[in-house]
Amino acid sequence: MNEKDTIAAISTPPGFGGIGIIRISGANAVGILKSIFVPFAKEVADNFQSHRLYYGKVVNPEIGEQVDEALAVIMRAPRTYTREDVAEINCHGGPAAVKKTLELAVRAGARLAEPGEFTRRAFLNGRIDLTQAEAVMDIISAQTELGRQAAVRQLSGGLRDKIDDIRAALAELLALTELSIDFPEEEVDYVPAEGLRERGIRIRESIKKLLSTFEEGRILREGLRLAIVGAPNVGKSSLLNALSGSERAIVTEIPGTTRDTVEETINIGGVPVRVIDTAGIRKSDCPVEKEGIRRSKAAMEEADIILHVLDGSREIQEKDPSFFSGEKKEAKKSRTLIVINKIDLPQKLSPEVFGVTFFQKGNEVRVSAKTGEGLDVLTSRIREMIFGPGREHMPEALINLRHKTALEEADAALARFLDGCGRNLSSEFLAIELREALEAVGEVVGRTTPEDVLNLIFSRFCIGK
Repeated sequence: MNEKDTIAAISTPPGFGGIGIIRISGANAVGILKSIFVPFAKEVADNFQSHRLYYGKVVNPEIGEQVDEALAVIMRAPRTYTREDVAEINCHGGPAAVKKTLELAVRAGARLAEPGEFTRRAFLNGRIDLTQAEAVMDIISAQTELGRQAAVRQLSGGLRDKIDDIRAALAELLALTELSIDFPEEEVDYVPAEGLRERGIRIRESIKKLLSTFEEGRILREGLRLAIVGAPNVGKSSLLNALSGSERAIVTEIPGTTRDTVEETINIGGVPVRVIDTAGIRKSDCPVEKEGIRRSKAAMEEADIILHVLDGSREIQEKDPSFFSGEKKEAKKSRTLIVINKIDLPQKLSPEVFGVTFFQKGNEVRVSAKTGEGLDVLTSRIREMIFGPGREHMPEALINLRHKTALEEADAALARFLDGCGRNLSSEFLAIELREALEAVGEVVGRTTPEDVLNLIFSRFCIGK
């Protein structure tokens, strides 16, 4: 990969469409465009103005053959995505026309772009930092409106600004710490060790505040898992169908119809929620059903939210299955909601059921998966479990695992710095820890990111972006 090459790629999805776009970026982008595109208005053929669309034809310069009618634009540096000269040709969206136009651009001197190479050049040329480059991919891959909004905030520099503040504070603290190293015999007003420690504590609090948002960011980026559990024939599959608005799961009156987990992704409050319908949990000697029950319990272990479904139209005939045990019991209780189903039928479920299970009265929602009654209340309760009480949206959050890892490294280095301050270590040792923290924070925005990490990040992009 030579960063001085002029690169070209198809920037629209493969297949048939109204428009296919070929993007060219680099020092020879304008010359390549002029060699394969002829505007119908002859007076502008040698006088393309930047950032204006021109109507013309794509031609094969070797034989003069017209390949397609198209619109073309030249965007001169630095007012471009890559801060290089950029040309784009808007062809008809058939595969043959688009591929032929790209082929002509390559013959004229362009190189086929690598995945993410346009965005990589934008980063290397200082137009965006690494957090913004990653936000481009997050926008492309966003599954919901909230995920898109989070990525756009990052693209607009929201995370970069926070990181820049932390980097500036770390750099100042490092300078103060190194003062006694550089000028040991000079009359300089040094900041005492306790003052350095207080500054370090404040910086660490800022890092921890960012790190604390990662779980919310993970939900925005990846969504969450919701498991529907309960005894056989309580209406779990009907509830999945009702929530998803489709006949995703088979529903019969025969207990044990669901033998394996069935999944469907729905949108709740702008968050992608993967709803998992599980096999009914009961004692069974059937090997197939036993395997289904095992998978149900595994799904519960991995779930972020659990809906424990009970049949309101019947008494519990035996002690409700003990889904939760051991030291994880309380943790699961906090993310479990009781759903009393079949409220369209006469109710027989005894209130004493809440004494049999570990659930508390008031933690239940009554619904009818058959008629839809109560589903709006259930969805509202799920939203509350996602966002927290009284909140309708996620706050700005850390959404990238790489950022989290780098900030954790910075936090660990600051912890060692603070420990060294408490033990009155010399400034040389304290400065080592601060340099490590500064380097780790710099990795987030790409100031100190190794080349192999950059290669990995941009390899995940689609070609043409």
